[in-house]
Amino acid sequence: MDVLEFRDYCLSLPLTEESTPFDETTLVYKIGGKMYACADMAEFAHFAVKCAPDEALRLRERYAEIGTAHHFNKQHWNGIRTDGDLPDSFLREQIRNSYLLVLRRNVTPKALREEILAYVEQHGLPE
Repeated sequence: MDVLEFRDYCLSLPLTEESTPFDETTLVYKIGGKMYACADMAEFAHFAVKCAPDEALRLRERYAEIGTAHHFNKQHWNGIRTDGDLPDSFLREQIRNSYLLVLRRNVTPKALREEILAYVEQHGLPE
């Protein structure tokens, strides 16, 4: 996966917002105003995604390409290297899981969360 494929996939997830709040090269993707993924577009060596703490640890133990995400809460965010052997389908799955986790747990108010979830259920998510 390269940075354009990463960007295209994030933007294919329903109602995703793209911004660069940190600097000119760090892409940030949000759902309902809450961040679920980010990456540096100039040096796309890794990207960060949110993950449930138990799952984050399991993935870090299983895959050499997955570790803690720099500058993020180490319990909730994984950094995934893009130069390893992980297939693009797995990388998209991690992005999709982060999107759904943030949507289900972090988007507030509840009415907005329910509205977005209804939209996602109706339209589905890309593989």
